[in-house]
Amino acid sequence: VQLVESGGGLVQAGGSLRLSCAASGRTFSSYAMGWFRQTPGKEREFVASISWTGGLTYYAESVKGRFTISRDNAKNTAYLQMNSVRPEDTAVYYCAADADYSDLSLHRGVTYWGQGTQVTVSS
Repeated sequence: VQLVESGGGLVQAGGSLRLSCAASGRTFSSYAMGWFRQTPGKEREFVASISWTGGLTYYAESVKGRFTISRDNAKNTAYLQMNSVRPEDTAVYYCAADADYSDLSLHRGVTYWGQGTQVTVSS
C-alpha cells in the first residue's frame, strides 16, 4: 500500500483544514488507517485512527472534539478534518496504515507511512 497525503498548508488559529490520504492498492479496505504528527526534535505522536469498516475511531486527547477522522473505501481515501486549530497543532502530518487497528492506535507498529504534509497554524 502506498499512501500520499495532501491538503496541508498555512491556516490561522481557529480555522479549519482537511487532510486527505490517497492509498494505492486493492486492499485499502482491509487496513486500519491513522494520522500521526511530528515536530522537529520530538517523536512522532498519534493523532487519530479509524478501523477498516469505519465503525471504530480513536483520538488523542489533545485533538478530541476538534479533529475528525473518516474514510471512503470506495475512493481508497482517508481524511482528517481539523477544526478550531491551534498553533500547537503545527507539525508534519503523516498518514499511516496497518492491518491491526489496536497496534496502530497504540502506536505499537505501523506497516505503511505516507511522506507527510506540513500544517502550519499561525496565531
